[in-house]
Amino acid sequence: MRKALAVAVVSLPLALAGCSHSQPVAYEPPPPPPAYTEIAQRAYHQGVAAARRDIAAGLPPDVARHPHFRNPPVPPPAFEDFRHGFRAGYQAVYRHGPPPGY
Repeated sequence: MRKALAVAVVSLPLALAGCSHSQPVAYEPPPPPPAYTEIAQRAYHQGVAAARRDIAAGLPPDVARHPHFRNPPVPPPAFEDFRHGFRAGYQAVYRHGPPPGY
């Protein structure tokens, strides 16, 4: 009886060790708020992509590094709207952590 108990006590941690591997989780930052304009929503997605590239390259977060943030590809009256969406998307990636595999 003691041998069976000893074997069970020793084998239980080994059996559970196989279950300890983390499960991959797909990460997507939250979508842009519906109140954003079309320009800000497009900029949000560009900001997410820029943050992912920075993470992949091992760069520290700096939204001002990106040319689309500094010189938005929209008419001048929409610059601030674009920058607001870009910054929000960029920060969403860093706020929630990088996607798995980076």
